Amino acid sequence: MRRGGGRATGSMPTWRYSIGMFGLAIPINTIRVSTLLFYVDILGLDVRAYGTVMAVYAVLDAVDNPVLGHLSDRTRTRWGRRRPWLVVGAVLLTAGLVGFFWAPSTLDGVALVAWFAFFAILCEAADSMYAANYNALLPELFRDEHRRAGANSLRQAFQLIGFAIALAATPALTTSVFGAEDSPSGFRTTALLYAGLALAALLFMALNVREDPARVAEGHDGFLTGARVILRNPHFWLVGLATACYLVPLAFVLAGVQLYVKYSLGLPVANSLWLIGSSIAIAAVALPVWTGLVRRRGAPFAWRLAFVFLAGGFVPFYLATSLASAIAGLGVVALGWSGLLATNDLIQARVVDDDIRRHGQHREGLFLSAFGFFSRLTGATAGIGLGSLGLLFGYYSGNDPGPDPGAAFRVAVGVYPFVIAVLGVILSLLIRVPAAGTEVPATASSEPGTPARSARQTARPRTVRAGRLAKGPAPRHDEVP
Repeated sequence: MRRGGGRATGSMPTWRYSIGMFGLAIPINTIRVSTLLFYVDILGLDVRAYGTVMAVYAVLDAVDNPVLGHLSDRTRTRWGRRRPWLVVGAVLLTAGLVGFFWAPSTLDGVALVAWFAFFAILCEAADSMYAANYNALLPELFRDEHRRAGANSLRQAFQLIGFAIALAATPALTTSVFGAEDSPSGFRTTALLYAGLALAALLFMALNVREDPARVAEGHDGFLTGARVILRNPHFWLVGLATACYLVPLAFVLAGVQLYVKYSLGLPVANSLWLIGSSIAIAAVALPVWTGLVRRRGAPFAWRLAFVFLAGGFVPFYLATSLASAIAGLGVVALGWSGLLATNDLIQARVVDDDIRRHGQHREGLFLSAFGFFSRLTGATAGIGLGSLGLLFGYYSGNDPGPDPGAAFRVAVGVYPFVIAVLGVILSLLIRVPAAGTEVPATASSEPGTPARSARQTARPRTVRAGRLAKGPAPRHDEVP
């Protein structure tokens, strides 16, 4: 079994692992960027119903994420822990994408809300299933931060290609190529096209996963014991909240950018192609620069700097009055976004590494799915924020846009995200990030200024079963000695 370099455990090429992010990015981001335009503005769904559905789902998602991660960690099949979940998640996600945009035009009222809620929940649950297993493979297959940073950078590059398709091409395909500005027909054709493309990429990655047999055979604590360990870890809460402060601002932009272009800039929706496409291009060009900075200065330094760019960019974006000035403002946001793509998963992986050092168990699925709770706050927070546009500005739907929808969406994609991103800057400066790797560090200083931990303090892995201490798994050369 080969480890390290450009290849993952079990000789899975890094590029093949990374292409899974391409397939994952297309369906869920197509839904996020087009829901308001498709359901609210075209089909007439009340924006308050949209906000309610997203808020209710966040509660459900807070439960299913860690449960799916724990079930994945404990799955024992001839195909490994992750692969069965990846295959099922891929099929459900792409089928849900098609159903989401094939809502009959005759639906209205409660029936329309029910259709939207069912397929939104199905797609998000399938996305959680695939993402929980896919993300758990990053710290498992790539053991040190240098290799991990390279693998993460490549998969984020694939994600940006998926973003380019889902976010930049979708407005043009749905409103100009396959349909019209106020017609749902273009969304149906686009959904079929995207579903086929995404399914091919997702299965191409999943069917070649080769996990470490020693980890597949490893024993695990029960769900409640593992959950208690995670919930008592302060880094889980601090890094998780910081993650939300990075993702929630982007969720506001993704959900509202098409209507920002339509109402705030007074331009055809198809112009979203240039606004989003330029931001993706900037993020892609900057990604290797951020990865180089991680390798020179470490993930925590680059992570904090990226938050500063993210928050600062929302000021000129809010003030923009033309497509060119909007592109410039969102371009600064894109620089921060690129930095967080390169670093945030590495920060979370450090927290997982620290848990392995302390407890001697590999529960990447449960831990990273628990982090998924914070990422799932994005839909609820954005839903509540967009729902507030009715109360503050009188915007309820395309049929009832209120007196000033331009101001409404300027606040939705500028003010709300700025406030939350500033909180992210503050949190990132306060957090002391653990060291990377599952080996006990010689000095154990996670970064400059972090107190050292002795080997004796961290070298005794143990698990908790039925209220007593049990002997942990036998250490290997890449685990705690």
